[in-house]
Amino acid sequence: MMKKTLHAALLVAAGLFPAAAFACTSAIVAANANPSGRPILWKHRDTSNLDNKIEYVAPDEEGFGYVALFNASDMRLEEAWMGMNDAGFAVMNTASYNIKDDKVPEKQMDKEGVLMTNALRTCRSVDDFARLLDSYPRPMGVEANFGVIDAQGNGAYFETNNHSYVRYNLDEAPDGVLVRTNYSHSGRKGEGYGFVREANAECLLEQYAASGTVTPELLTEKLSRTFYHDGKKQDFTLSGNRALLDEDFIPRFKSTATVAIEGCLPVESLDSVSPEFVKGQYIMWSGLGYPPASEIRAVRCAPDGVPEGLSGTLPGGHAPLCDKANAVRNKVITSRGKKGARYIDMSLLFNPDSTGYAQKVMKENHEVYRRETLKRDGGED
Repeated sequence: MMKKTLHAALLVAAGLFPAAAFACTSAIVAANANPSGRPILWKHRDTSNLDNKIEYVAPDEEGFGYVALFNASDMRLEEAWMGMNDAGFAVMNTASYNIKDDKVPEKQMDKEGVLMTNALRTCRSVDDFARLLDSYPRPMGVEANFGVIDAQGNGAYFETNNHSYVRYNLDEAPDGVLVRTNYSHSGRKGEGYGFVREANAECLLEQYAASGTVTPELLTEKLSRTFYHDGKKQDFTLSGNRALLDEDFIPRFKSTATVAIEGCLPVESLDSVSPEFVKGQYIMWSGLGYPPASEIRAVRCAPDGVPEGLSGTLPGGHAPLCDKANAVRNKVITSRGKKGARYIDMSLLFNPDSTGYAQKVMKENHEVYRRETLKRDGGED
């Protein structure tokens, strides 16, 4: 990891310093902030591992079955980077860069995926996750903001380092929405990354949070595909700019997935939650690859719950839909100059004729949302 200094943090906020390799923009949405009455866990993933897949892992003697986002190269499915289990528990993370307070070597860090795999196997509730952190071997090998929800509608961020954590409960959040990027609110002030991206997300969410109309579709289709820059107070999405510098937007070159897990109508008792219930009620709305070009599919926690195109069926564990979206990224974004600065041709994503890559796929995604929501809610098409 890069040295974490106030100077570096300010440069990142200004867009003058390369962002961390492990990043992400995320949000937790309370049930009463979503018109469907269901909590949401959203992660816009940024990472140097550009190829992702989604796989189902069956239950075993160690615990619950689950479905999760993995790196394509993770053939043994050892590190889950976001997922939900058949007990109605869901978890994700964003890397943090201002709460590590020890000298644990870097080779012993970046174990967040291992911890989340453990959580998906063993946790039913937000409180279970707290107990997992309390009992986890030290040092934990993590520096992250973990976001979790459960079937009772509870949600929280756990800002966690090698030895401790600070918990932020969703029921205490203004308008029922919490947002995190790559610093912890409980950490050292002025350090970390993602200040502008967090402001971008909060600005884009503000009117919807205030009116209780935050949906999974809003998260994957607006936040993950909008080139708004809060530092400049300008939205470049429809600018037609053919050489827009790729920095401080929510979608960027290292964005590899947008996933929104929509839970159930909150239950009174977790004893009423079964794998069959979760299969019918939970949807992991998933877009793999470069988010502005990603196709959304509805994933369910079941052996047959991962739609074709999302699992790692290609050589190297690649998922077809991830490769498809990344191919668009490589057409839209180019590198220039000695330092390899990247530029976006916005006219290829959005144009006045509504034929840009992003515009065409968003039309298809809207139909996926409509159809799969009707199916879940027992409606007729």
